[in-house]
Amino acid sequence: MPLLLVLLQEGGHEARAGGGGPFSINPGLIIWTLVVFGILMVLLWRLAWPSILKSVEERERRIQKQLEDAERANAEGQRLLEEHKKTIAGARSEAQDMIAKAKVVAQKERELLLAKAREEYEGLLARARKDIETEKEKAIVALRREAVELSIAAAAKVIDANLDTDANRRLVTDYLATLDKGEKR
Repeated sequence: MPLLLVLLQEGGHEARAGGGGPFSINPGLIIWTLVVFGILMVLLWRLAWPSILKSVEERERRIQKQLEDAERANAEGQRLLEEHKKTIAGARSEAQDMIAKAKVVAQKERELLLAKAREEYEGLLARARKDIETEKEKAIVALRREAVELSIAAAAKVIDANLDTDANRRLVTDYLATLDKGEKR
């Protein structure tokens, strides 16, 4: 306060002396500046400061809420990401299980088809053998019939042509002789 009084006195002397420049100290101006500043501070303290504080607090609450929302969204995103990873892992293992099952089913189908093909092959082979055997029997029967018919025809011609010849009599006699020798043994 004493410094203020000294400044006011010096300013009064300079103002009377006519030394008023832009860098000169004018105590009256200082006092009025301080009074206006004080009144302005009181008005601002009473009127503007509460609304400024209110808006700053509101802004702080909004920012805090946005930060909390961002943290919740981040946590939710992390949870969803983990859930997505688990779902993908589950889908992969399920796909691998399905592939393994499909391979097993395909192998069983293959074995079943091979067994069925073998059965069909064996059936066809047995049928073919049976058909061959049947045809063979038919051919043998036909050959015997043909041989009998040829023998009968030849015998009939021989009998018709040479019933009294000596050669026929000799053949019959030789045949009877061989029969007697066979009986004796």
